[in-house]
Amino acid sequence: MRALVLLLALWLAPPAHALGAGDPAPALALPTAGGTVALDALRGKLVYVDFWASWCGPCKRSFPWMGEMQRRYGDRGLVVLAVNVDRRRADAERFLQATPAGFTVAFDDTGRTPAAWEVKGMPSSYLVDPQGRVLLVESGFRDERKDAIEARIREALPVR
Repeated sequence: MRALVLLLALWLAPPAHALGAGDPAPALALPTAGGTVALDALRGKLVYVDFWASWCGPCKRSFPWMGEMQRRYGDRGLVVLAVNVDRRRADAERFLQATPAGFTVAFDDTGRTPAAWEVKGMPSSYLVDPQGRVLLVESGFRDERKDAIEARIREALPVR
């Protein structure tokens, strides 16, 4: 019985280390509507990786903001990459018809990428520096955090 309790405690315990600031960003190579996107091909750019799902209410609010960030800072080296995690791509396509994306959208119906990135909820976002290290992790999308995230993006943009 004690062994079972110990096994359950270990299984239910949070990981000793969650992906966070300073960690190398996990690999990411996924299909998009027009081909594929790979994180390692974006080295030298600041990348805002956002994991989202069609059923996610806050995701609907985050898309216009992410589009604005792409418009505002794309020419300075920011790439917004939104990774859809729906099992059925048709669900994602319906979402995108109602909530257009002004940035790159990739699709992972297997769940491997969000697992590698240790995504805990929708949406979850990771700011990745030009060298491939995580600078910031955001869980959820809250209007009161937009200015702080934008400030972090501005700080991390490559100097021209």
